[in-house]
Amino acid sequence: MRPILASLWFFLAASAFASDGNTLSVGDAAERALQQSKLTLPGSKPFHFQAVIRETTGPNSDYQAKIEEYWVSPTEWKRTIESQEFSQTLVVNGDAVSEQDKGDYFPYWLKNFVTAMMDPLPMMSALKQSNVQIRKLQGSEQSTTCANLHARVDRWVICFEGSHGLLASVFTKGYSAEFKDFKKFGEKRVARRISADPEPGTKLEARITELTELTQPDEQMFVVSQPTPPKDQIKSIRIDEDVLRKLALGSTEINWPPVGDGLTTGGCAVYVSADRAGHIREAWPEGCDSASLQDPLREAVKKWRLKPAISDGAPVQVEALLGFTFHTAVDKSRALPELSDEEIRKLVTNVAEPVFPPDSVQKGSEVIVQISIDETGKLAGIGNTHSLPDPVFFAAYAALQKWHFSPYIKNGKPQYIHSNVIFRAQ
Repeated sequence: MRPILASLWFFLAASAFASDGNTLSVGDAAERALQQSKLTLPGSKPFHFQAVIRETTGPNSDYQAKIEEYWVSPTEWKRTIESQEFSQTLVVNGDAVSEQDKGDYFPYWLKNFVTAMMDPLPMMSALKQSNVQIRKLQGSEQSTTCANLHARVDRWVICFEGSHGLLASVFTKGYSAEFKDFKKFGEKRVARRISADPEPGTKLEARITELTELTQPDEQMFVVSQPTPPKDQIKSIRIDEDVLRKLALGSTEINWPPVGDGLTTGGCAVYVSADRAGHIREAWPEGCDSASLQDPLREAVKKWRLKPAISDGAPVQVEALLGFTFHTAVDKSRALPELSDEEIRKLVTNVAEPVFPPDSVQKGSEVIVQISIDETGKLAGIGNTHSLPDPVFFAAYAALQKWHFSPYIKNGKPQYIHSNVIFRAQ
């Protein structure tokens, strides 16, 4: 089964061009972008950094955190993370590490933001080995040039803005971020806003509230008097699907519920993160051919129990992308209200139209995508029920992620609903 990776691949543009003097390698473009904006490169200016993370689509949600860092060099820094379910103070001084944790699990969504702030292209070594070419970067801050890369089982979509060649966005398995509002810090241009959409209807954003030069660092704050043993540090590694399934205690088969309508066979995918004891703590959607099955799949996978994963003799958190083929049946009694395109658009408070890649769809043709909206008006799922080509579906998916809905009310009560949204290619 070919996993559906909708939430990761919704920015598709240029892939590879033959080298003609007007191109450069994606590795060179990425290196240039990092040299201009990555704060933690060797030789970079010491800094003091503060940032806040929140869910813009639900300001009172649990997705909130504060991050502060004092950085002198790659081998001398202190970072503090505070969130409702997990807090950490990490001090690195040469080979010595002090780690103090409150909570036994480093949330995947939070870890991704730390990566985006401090190491925005963690796959840089692989990018340098790629021979993919992109057009030389030019234009304004609003223009982007993108590369679509494959390597073994990995796939990345990386976009650069046109004015300076800065990193605009990166989307890959288990990691995605958009970088906005670049401002000068010394000789660098650093994004002051970083956003991610881990699931339909949930938009998280980090805002840098302070970034100043650390001119006279207090060396006492970097002293590690008693290093934390590796077995007591929280580390996370990404593993293959087959490896994770072998860690599972019990069956990994999914008991698919009936659907009210639509496809009875197709593909679904989720990205999971498990703690060091083997409990799956997060399961994020990566697309499903039947939008109504995405949430049942996530809930089912969260009930799995794994054998604790061991790396270098110490227990670690693990992450993996899981793909499934569903086989189910139609139960008309479970059918949900289905609104027409015209009806659903009356509930929309913010509309964005898709930008389809050149030559991906015939001008004037209809593009139909199924969506599910829960009782609160939150976008709960996006399904490719009309077998659209990937580039077309991903463009529609990107647009729908930006839509906001009012709840659908029937007989005085909010209702969970489906709708087939129709776009017309321009």
